Amino acid sequence: RVVDGLLIPPPFDWSALARRPELARQAALLQQPGARTPDFAEQIDDVLAFLGGTHPHARAVPGEGADLEVWILGSSGGQSAQVAGERGLPFAANYHVSPSTVLEAVEAYREAFKPSAALAEPYVVVSADALVAGTRARAEELAKGYGLWVRSIRTGAGAIPYPTAAEADAHGWTDADRELVRDRVDTRFVGSPGEVAEGLRVLRRVTGADELLITTITHDHEDRVRSYELLADAWNRP
Repeated sequence: RVVDGLLIPPPFDWSALARRPELARQAALLQQPGARTPDFAEQIDDVLAFLGGTHPHARAVPGEGADLEVWILGSSGGQSAQVAGERGLPFAANYHVSPSTVLEAVEAYREAFKPSAALAEPYVVVSADALVAGTRARAEELAKGYGLWVRSIRTGAGAIPYPTAAEADAHGWTDADRELVRDRVDTRFVGSPGEVAEGLRVLRRVTGADELLITTITHDHEDRVRSYELLADAWNRP
């Protein structure tokens, strides 16, 4: 669906990937057998208490009294968004990884928000993938490796070195491959400076974002730097 000019794709189905043995092995390495994962809200409260020097059982040295901001990143309207709102913390909503749920995430955060010492009003950052070049054709050429790179992550194999355009062209895409990465590829902002800047303004307007967090991934570092330069110039233009 398209909401006021912003593409909101269908939710990505993780169920098939969750059954892959690679992910099971990763989970086994990350958590000891029988260990209990602490409640997320409890973990945030512990961090805030450590920083504020109010934890009843322990002190964090260094850390206590540190002048820093605590941010919560969320991909849906679940516990992350609610905890960020209830604790009055700034919230980063994840359009570039989970575009289907960005609107519910920012809505849940704002509905749960309570003023705090950190914030008087809700504050939202929304992330986006963007790639800019002098022309749309050049940008699309530079963007070719993105789908193959996302595929490597979503198959559970782990992120591969970012492919060149030639390596992406050589990949034999199946319908299943394309479906696996469609939501990420379709919601990446790729094009000329003006096109991408306009797309990002739509994202900011529809989500009500106070800031946008832009990620640009390319094979060559020079192209990445140039993308940021072109986007900054277009964004700042009246």
